[in-house]
Amino acid sequence: MKSVYKVVLAVLAVAGFFFAVQPAVAHHSGAEFMDQVKEITGTIKEFQFKNPHTWIQVVVENPKGEKEEWSVEWGAPNSLARQGYRPSTFPAGAKVVMRIHPMRSGAPAGGFVAAKFPDGKTVGKWE
Repeated sequence: MKSVYKVVLAVLAVAGFFFAVQPAVAHHSGAEFMDQVKEITGTIKEFQFKNPHTWIQVVVENPKGEKEEWSVEWGAPNSLARQGYRPSTFPAGAKVVMRIHPMRSGAPAGGFVAAKFPDGKTVGKWE
């Protein structure tokens, strides 16, 4: 009878482990972004400093002269705040040149690499 309890306890322990690590396993890998770096130039529409990832909305003029909104994904707000970034890092209306890893799908979106403002201030690793 004791061996049955040991088996049940072992099964519950393994199940508990998988429930505990599930959030880490569910996180995406970034595979939707290309390895290349693309520069976009535009105006900040909004900086969404919210969990689970921050988003920078940038209005960019495309090659046809039309305005389109780009969504740039960045890190988690808690992590960025510990690095000194705040919701005011990307103020609405500011002009910006941004380096991103573009989406593989070609959608107007990407992963944040760095940004440069007209006054020379940079965010991220501008090389």
